[in-house]
Amino acid sequence: MTKIRITKIFHFEMAHALIDYNGLCKNIHGHSYQLEIRVSGNIDQHPDPSKKGMVMDFSDLKEIVEEHIIQQYDHALILNDKSNPELIKQLKANYQKILIVNFQPTSEQLLVDFAQRLTKQLPKYVTLHSIRLSETQNSYAEWYAEDNL
Repeated sequence: MTKIRITKIFHFEMAHALIDYNGLCKNIHGHSYQLEIRVSGNIDQHPDPSKKGMVMDFSDLKEIVEEHIIQQYDHALILNDKSNPELIKQLKANYQKILIVNFQPTSEQLLVDFAQRLTKQLPKYVTLHSIRLSETQNSYAEWYAEDNL
């Protein structure tokens, strides 16, 4: 029995604003995000005999992340549901990808959301190990399963 971790890296563009924040990030602004998804599993447990020796096929992981995270967040504006209702109404009338969430759209809170989404979608033979979200080249947040038992 050999346990291995694999990582797949994704990139997406997203804008957000932090309400009631005392700094520049209270304004709508965007980032070029890098998202690293790491899963772990036993390389002898893949149910598909053609994929024996894999924790998980990288293309299967890509499909899950693309469908449940990237498609929703890429080129979207994320705002907290406590943001100005009139502004939200005007934005929704003029733009397509306006997502209203019930949390402050910080990197840390996005990681919690991403972890919840992925945990529900990953096959039973793999475990979400960690997620790293970089919003700039030198700033990132990390989520680890072991810290969130």
